[in-house]
Amino acid sequence: MKEKYKFFTHEKCEFYPCHKISEDKKMNCLFCYCPLYALKENCGGNFKYNKEGIKDCSDCLIPHSENGYDYIMQKIPGLIEIAKRR
Repeated sequence: MKEKYKFFTHEKCEFYPCHKISEDKKMNCLFCYCPLYALKENCGGNFKYNKEGIKDCSDCLIPHSENGYDYIMQKIPGLIEIAKRR
């Protein structure tokens, strides 16, 4: 990988891996907490809402994937708009 700042794995983390991944894949830990959570339905990830109405992203691997950095960076303008409204 040429742009190493976009991907890092923290295998010594007590929660690693925090999502189910296949053994041949590496998990990107750069976005341990997804910055797209605030986008709700517009995040583009594989999420659901639990019965209490809390967003459950445990089935989503977008921020942890090899291309997660680029995907999240293209969604940042939406987060900026949310921040402007507060």
